[in-house]
Amino acid sequence: MPATERAVEMALAAAQAAADKKAEDIVLLDVAEQLVLTDVFVVASAPNERQVLAIVDAVEDALLQLPEKAKPVRREGERAGRWVLLDFGDIVVHVQHSEEREFYALDRLWKDCARIEFVDRDLATQDAA
Repeated sequence: MPATERAVEMALAAAQAAADKKAEDIVLLDVAEQLVLTDVFVVASAPNERQVLAIVDAVEDALLQLPEKAKPVRREGERAGRWVLLDFGDIVVHVQHSEEREFYALDRLWKDCARIEFVDRDLATQDAA
């Protein structure tokens, strides 16, 4: 069974918030058929710890703005700022420093999972103009 509509909505909002803070290489993975605990992984990276933390804050704020507000049930890794995990139940957001992203390669680990298409609205606006 693929990810729920709610999970996809949350994942897209998280991805856009990350993109607004200049996150790199944003990937949404539908892990619903592989995991019982969550439906979607959102994976994004940034070149430094300060930006990782800014992306995390933006994602949390964006999900609180949804009509059906979402708060993380768990946060991990915030102190170091190298890999922060936000668990919202339906989705898990991984914001990684670029070096951790390359080393742990979550994209490769979950390569069998379907990707959910995400297009940054700023890029879509530029393409339309």
